Amino acid sequence: MLLLVLLVLGLSGPAVCPRTEPLSGTSDEPLFRGADRYDFAIVVHAGTTECFWQFAHQSGNFFFSFEVQRATGVANSRYILATARDPNGFQLGASQDVRGQINFLTKETGFYQLCLDNGQNHFGFVQVYLNFGVYYDGFNMEKDQPEERKQLNDTLDAIRDSIQKLQVHIFHMWRFYNFARMRKGADSFLLESNYHYVNWWSMAQSCVIVLSGVLQLYFLKRLFNVQSSGKPRC
Repeated sequence: MLLLVLLVLGLSGPAVCPRTEPLSGTSDEPLFRGADRYDFAIVVHAGTTECFWQFAHQSGNFFFSFEVQRATGVANSRYILATARDPNGFQLGASQDVRGQINFLTKETGFYQLCLDNGQNHFGFVQVYLNFGVYYDGFNMEKDQPEERKQLNDTLDAIRDSIQKLQVHIFHMWRFYNFARMRKGADSFLLESNYHYVNWWSMAQSCVIVLSGVLQLYFLKRLFNVQSSGKPRC
């Protein structure tokens, strides 16, 4: 009888709109979401695809930047295919270049998939520097909720606005810093590659010059070499 009463009360209660917030497998262990921003380098081997997942809430600004710093193989192709997909698997953007950016607004809460495809390079790997994450307007996760609390005085409001603006400026400076790190890494690998190329090419040219001199001396010596016969000349 008690179970029937609880069931009736549950059915007669107000309907709740479904949320896009992903739930964890068990109630005891919370869902691992990770950090909001990441930047690191990864090696993508020939003909393989590497994927990552980034958690984001609704109404967020998602950014995904990449740059190929190093490439090996026969043709040394530095092009790579980068794609971004939403939690439902729909593609939100793609970029196939040495460096690129994919920016979009998150329309639902969940894990967004980022993939790097090195399918065009069949004989070598590429090293890619990544910088991706999500940020929110004003860095306030509850900006869409109705304001039920009284506003503080004008001084505290001004301090809050200044701190939010400072946070936004610091975040964008952090992104520019990561762009500089990307270019610095790529330039460093290019400089090292050119250094080894010049050294090996100079060594090869030196060997060719020495070998050509030895061959010239050998043929000139044979040209003036007169074979003496056993009979004396008059």
